[in-house]
Parts: sequence; C-alpha cells; structure tokens
Amino acid sequence: MSNWWDRHVVPRLIGCACTQTAVMHDRAKVVPHASGDVLELGCGAPNLDYYDWSNVHSLSGVDPSVELLASATRALERKGLTANFMPGVAEALPFVDASFDTVVTTFTLCSVQDPRLALSEAKRVLRPNGRLLFVEHGCAPDPSAATWQKRIEPVWKRVAGGCHLTRPVTQAISDAGFVCHALQGHYMKRTPKWLGWVEWGEARLAVTDAGSPHRP
Repeated sequence: MSNWWDRHVVPRLIGCACTQTAVMHDRAKVVPHASGDVLELGCGAPNLDYYDWSNVHSLSGVDPSVELLASATRALERKGLTANFMPGVAEALPFVDASFDTVVTTFTLCSVQDPRLALSEAKRVLRPNGRLLFVEHGCAPDPSAATWQKRIEPVWKRVAGGCHLTRPVTQAISDAGFVCHALQGHYMKRTPKWLGWVEWGEARLAVTDAGSPHRP
C-alpha cells in the first residue's frame, strides 16, 4: 500500500502543492539568480520557466522520483530545452568535486533522507566561488505554529512523501558550513501556519582563515 501510494499518489500531491500560486511566487524570487553550470536538487520541481537561460551555461539535476523525473523530462521536450536530468538523491550526487557554479534547492530539503549529508554534497560539487540558492519551508518561528508542526509531522511525513515540517532551514545551511546572505522569510498567504513558513536566500561556502573555502 505504501509503495503504491508513494508511486501513484505522492507525485500528484507534490505536483499540485508545488504549483500553488504562493509557492510559484517564492520560486520566482530565487531561481532566476542561477548562473553558469547549474545543479538542481529535486529537478522534478516546476522551475524551468524561472531560469534566466541567458545566464545558464548548463543545467543538471537529480530526483529520486521516477514519476517526477519523467514529468520534468517531458517539460524539457515541450520547451525545446536541454538538461542533464537523472535519477539520484541529494545525499549521493553523481558528480565530481567542484563541478557547478550554482546549486538550486526549492522545497526539497524538507523531504531528503539526510539534509546534513545533502548539504555536504552540495558543498562538495560547488566551485570555490559557487552559490547555493534556496527557498524551503520548515520550522516556523512562531511557537504556536511550531507546536502544531510537531503534532502533525508524524502523519504528514507518511502521506506527503517524507516531507518534514520541523526542519530548520537557514540554520541548517549555516551549520553545514555556508554563509547565508540576503535572507528573508514569511508565512505564505492562504496557507496554514504549520505548513506555510518559508525561508529563502543565497549561501556561499564559508572561508577558512587561510582564505580558501572550507570543505568537508
């Protein structure tokens, strides 16, 4: 039952939730800033319309969902675009070190198995001056909303493809060795507070005392 749900229902739920007006508005704040060789974590997300293709040299991506990956591939074909999309997980990226100028993650870190490992992999594949662009939902700053997140999360994870409600966003990125810039956050309109807290911004590799980016 769980496997059937994950294969046939979850992709539709994700497709519906991730294309809501408020969600797409937040994607539009981040994705256009990607440039150079770009890697997208969770490339089944509907981000293709938001890239500034004049600044993108190449686009690669991984997604563990066969269904969402197929949807993204069809979207590429319809738009006449080329990208290196492949099955995979953010925790084990099939790319060599320092391969990308930009890593993009949009509403993805909530559902990866190990966000710390996923962020470590993002660091590994970024070039020294590379950037992590993110927009993610997570742990709400309002205590009442955070309490409801803790109550709802056990059931929510089971029906929403492993999506977590209580994971920190910016703090997790900082703890992974990034320096975050231009940070912003808000509750999405017409969305319950337990689901609607979103943070976005840009992060770069922290620089060591020796003047080089810190890597794991």
